[in-house]
Amino acid sequence: MENLWRIATGQDPSPEDYEGIEFWSEAERSGWLTKQGDYIRTWRRRWFVLKRGKLLWFKDPAAAGDRGSIPRGVISVGDCLTVKGADDAVNKPFAFELSTGGYTMYFLADNEKAKEEWINSIGRSIVQHSRSITDSEVLDYDHTR
Repeated sequence: MENLWRIATGQDPSPEDYEGIEFWSEAERSGWLTKQGDYIRTWRRRWFVLKRGKLLWFKDPAAAGDRGSIPRGVISVGDCLTVKGADDAVNKPFAFELSTGGYTMYFLADNEKAKEEWINSIGRSIVQHSRSITDSEVLDYDHTR
């Protein structure tokens, strides 16, 4: 949740937020999305990369392809509860939202197909991350017996 607080307050991501993630190669999904700003509610087009339970964004694909780049933002999808369409919420086509329950971010895809692909990819990542947490918690519980 802490990295969502940094996003909400406009702070840059901490290196711990993306440590060990080789975002420049073999992403689960990457592409252009338009993200609504956190303070001034303008829409900005950014290059997004989904990899290993993190959604990272960059100014452009060249920055995402550079090992030395620093993402403009990072969301741990494990902190998220839902990803769903949001055309009506923002009154724009191809919109979707990513929500923690207490904080919601809005995105616009270029078309309906891209929107559905992003929702499906992020949704799978949320489920995979929650499953890995559950497995480790069960394992820890079993070891304490």
